[in-house]
Amino acid sequence: MIIVTNRIKVKKGMGAAMAPRFTAPGPLDSTKGIVKVEVLLTQNLPDYDELSVNTYWESQEDFAAWRNSDDFAQAHKRPEPGSEGAHKESPVLGSELITYEVASTKEIAK
Repeated sequence: MIIVTNRIKVKKGMGAAMAPRFTAPGPLDSTKGIVKVEVLLTQNLPDYDELSVNTYWESQEDFAAWRNSDDFAQAHKRPEPGSEGAHKESPVLGSELITYEVASTKEIAK
């Protein structure tokens, strides 16, 4: 299993509003190899909000297939110049993609 984290910096006050977008129903739900999605909001940052969008995948190949899919391209499409959406300023300040291999886990039963 791998975990892919998209660490996204957004304008202060926008993180909580943006978080549900990443877990809303969509084409990712039926993508081969996806296990789960979680969104973490970093606490106590003074200048911006930071979301860590963690996607869990059965394999690197499954994630690569998603990244190369039409559904991925559509989900990450920017508004067309001159359209209504193009006039809105993006709250995203930057992002970084990090991939992890799950090396060890422990589930705590209670």
